[in-house]
Amino acid sequence: MNIYRDLNQTLPVKNAVVTTGSFDGVHIGHKTILKRLNDIAEDIGGESTLITFHPHPRKVLYPETAGRELKLISSQREKIELLRKVGLHNLIIVPFNIEFSKMSSVDFIRNILVKKLYAHTVVIGFNHHFGHNREGDFEHLHELGKYYNFMVEEIPQQDIDNETVSSTKIREAIKEGRIQRANAYLDHHYIIIAELYKIKTVLDTVGLPVYRVIIDEDVKLIPPEGVYAISVSGNGIYLKGMLNISNPLKILKPNGQEMVVELHLFDCENDLTNETLMISFHKRMRDEMNFNDAEQLITQLNRDKEDINELIY
Repeated sequence: MNIYRDLNQTLPVKNAVVTTGSFDGVHIGHKTILKRLNDIAEDIGGESTLITFHPHPRKVLYPETAGRELKLISSQREKIELLRKVGLHNLIIVPFNIEFSKMSSVDFIRNILVKKLYAHTVVIGFNHHFGHNREGDFEHLHELGKYYNFMVEEIPQQDIDNETVSSTKIREAIKEGRIQRANAYLDHHYIIIAELYKIKTVLDTVGLPVYRVIIDEDVKLIPPEGVYAISVSGNGIYLKGMLNISNPLKILKPNGQEMVVELHLFDCENDLTNETLMISFHKRMRDEMNFNDAEQLITQLNRDKEDINELIY
């Protein structure tokens, strides 16, 4: 996948099949759009292309209200990895600022879709809007497509159990600890890609090494407190484990980076400090518990390990 971060540079995209949007979480609705992009691109010998934005537009437009409260399903690094997995050819990350937000939908179509990308086809999701004050919609795009000679398609809304899938609903599910519901909407596991930092504890003696997880973007949405069944992967590694979240923002590494509390990995023989791995969340197993001594803690963690090994094959 090619990644471009500057619209002023020449974009060597052939027969671009384009969509645009934040694509936070790269959920099942996004994947439907991206699959259609890839299918059209294959048919015409073109390249599927997503125009997305960083930071999230809401963070720029409403920094003291909705933007300040917004937490994202995917960090930029996570979104890039998820898009790579679906086979996208080109990712254009537009630096979003107030000046860019004032671009009209007509200018966006003419100056970017037409003059920069020479778009062959534009595919948008149900009820998608773009341009200054969200003035552009499917009908507007369709009319200008006739003038500038590109095709336009709209993808219907995607439902799970008669509920329309959206990034907002996924965020709500994650905030409530309903990981399995969020995963159903996403069509993949909710993930955190992060660096691990090993700490020494009594659990090293019973085969449950403890790592802290360094979150590198403060806009990342973290599930509520509790114990979660997880797996970690990357760099030839695949391990099952459990993640305990006490307070995702209160424990700091000496350099000031925020960390999610404790990650216990099963059957981990090597020190994974400084490894950057993908943590996949499978289920919220239970609330936090207090223990009188290390023996009680180890007994409970071994019960958790048995339950998680039955859950994750």
